[in-house]
Amino acid sequence: MQYHLNGFHPGDPDVLPAAPDHRRADDPLPAVVDVLIAGSGPAGLCLAAQLARVPQIRTLLVEPKPGPTEKGQADGISVRTMEMFQAFGFAEKVLRESVWINETTFWSPGDSASLCRVARVQDVPDGVSEMPHVLINQARVHDLFLDVMHNAPTRLAPDYGLKVATLSIDPTTADYPVTVTLAHTAPGREGQTETVRANYVIGCDGARSNVRSAIGGALHGDAAHQAWGVIDLLAVTDFPDWRKKSFVRSQDDGILMVLPREGGHLVRLYVELDQLGAHERAADRGMNADDIIAKAQRIFQPFKLEVKEVVWWSIYEIGHRLTDKFDDVPPAEVATRTPRVMLAGDACHTHSPKAGQGMNVSMGDTFNLGWKLISVLTGRADPALLHSYSGERRAAAQGLVEFDHKWARVVGARADNDTVDGLPRVAREFVNNLPFTCGLTIQYEPGALTGMPTHQHLAPGFDIGKRFHSAPVVRLADAKPMQLGHTIEADARFRLFVFAPTSDTGAPGGATASLCDWLEHDATSPLRRHTAPGEDVDAVIDARAVFQQGFRELDHAAMPTLLRPHVGRFGLCDYEKVFCADLKRGEDIFEMRGIDRGTGCVVIVRPDQYVGHILPLQAREELAAYFAGILRVRG
Repeated sequence: MQYHLNGFHPGDPDVLPAAPDHRRADDPLPAVVDVLIAGSGPAGLCLAAQLARVPQIRTLLVEPKPGPTEKGQADGISVRTMEMFQAFGFAEKVLRESVWINETTFWSPGDSASLCRVARVQDVPDGVSEMPHVLINQARVHDLFLDVMHNAPTRLAPDYGLKVATLSIDPTTADYPVTVTLAHTAPGREGQTETVRANYVIGCDGARSNVRSAIGGALHGDAAHQAWGVIDLLAVTDFPDWRKKSFVRSQDDGILMVLPREGGHLVRLYVELDQLGAHERAADRGMNADDIIAKAQRIFQPFKLEVKEVVWWSIYEIGHRLTDKFDDVPPAEVATRTPRVMLAGDACHTHSPKAGQGMNVSMGDTFNLGWKLISVLTGRADPALLHSYSGERRAAAQGLVEFDHKWARVVGARADNDTVDGLPRVAREFVNNLPFTCGLTIQYEPGALTGMPTHQHLAPGFDIGKRFHSAPVVRLADAKPMQLGHTIEADARFRLFVFAPTSDTGAPGGATASLCDWLEHDATSPLRRHTAPGEDVDAVIDARAVFQQGFRELDHAAMPTLLRPHVGRFGLCDYEKVFCADLKRGEDIFEMRGIDRGTGCVVIVRPDQYVGHILPLQAREELAAYFAGILRVRG
């Protein structure tokens, strides 16, 4: 990480200087805000953590609960989400504290009806990511986002004990067109309300979202009419795979899933309970933790399960539902109105927890939305950019709902006797679905933010529209081995990675130097057109280069000035823009990602870590056109 840019600051580098006018804890609610976020779950906190870093954006985050979440709820973190956590700067903490899921096992009745292990599968395929699949308490994820917010210049914190009661939108008003009535939920304050006006309202307030209802939205889909119990417990057992993710199918009592939790002892069980009637809710049965434990003990037989402590439990029914649109603009008015109210997470899609994607996709929603809101509110992009949020994320959610619908039925199916290559059906489907459960199948369609695959052949390992697949490199200035993808921070900037041709050393006259000179000095370049006067050259588009030679074969001081810019208040040199292939360890990024060695290429990465475009180094007009379709002219 980089710090001391604008002067020496001792202490924790994650704690940024506070903005002079930041809101204090005892300050009253503001009358107007730029963004009001309803709900401090994973989606709301992921958005708030991004906005908190921008001092000029006034954000209000309201939550009906009296304080932070402490236990329960979701637990699975996909490899894609771990890559996102890296951009926020807390992936290493999660890696240290969490359980790594390295193997998944499958148990079914044997010939004597006694449980036996019928399959074991590597949980994350080799080479798909530098990150593992992990399990950790959702509350700890909340803590880490709250830390980012607390340490950001705005010192943003949730306002607990408040929920959105009503909202109205005045489409004829440009400034603060959304009027929100907030209702107090704290004991003794019931019935009291506050009014806040906002430029944008983001509904992260769950499946019973008041924000969604206020804009006329509804969830559509179906339910499997099956009750499931989830329980976190400390127990003594002789089940052999207690510290592995496991699917256990009994002869007559249904199935359960074992999910080891952080700390070495805690375990979560998902347990199949009763079939529900067509109009019945799980709550109608009056079941409790004892029912979940009793059913788990029957499924585990002949293994023993002696529960010592129940930490948290819940009973729910499976539902697969999706709302029509993730914002407030009717389809007929898209050309004349831009979104003012948007939905994220369970407010716009619900599903079963069996694929472990709910929390991950919810955070993916607001990671997509965050940089777009920042770009609009800081004047870098036109508000029309926000239309892309509903289009991109609803398609992603639709894929999740369809996958989850299918997977829930595979998991819940009674018969599991057919095998292929020695794997029962549920294990075989699990293997086939690994790219999805890793969070790596989302691919945004071509449009303003995602280019056509005309030049995909220049780097087939970087799929246009998919997340940027990191690979090892060595930083030239200090010979540090690292992951190239870890240079991407959650700071709303685009990345422009220049992969140099074979003989290119960055010297004048070469392809890299020529492109860098154009980017830095030509009036038609996107850096000149979209960077405001007085901003650092990399404030909007961060250009970096990767060379094929080893780090001892190149001279950092001879690199183009764009790749060693002088930035910040003191004009200090940024030494972290140039990288080489990691030849010492044999991890050559050019070979690993299929980059054309003869011509090289330019890979544009969006602020949310997705590949926006791939272009030849000489494609100046196409490069300028890509950014012109997203960003305003400010140079």
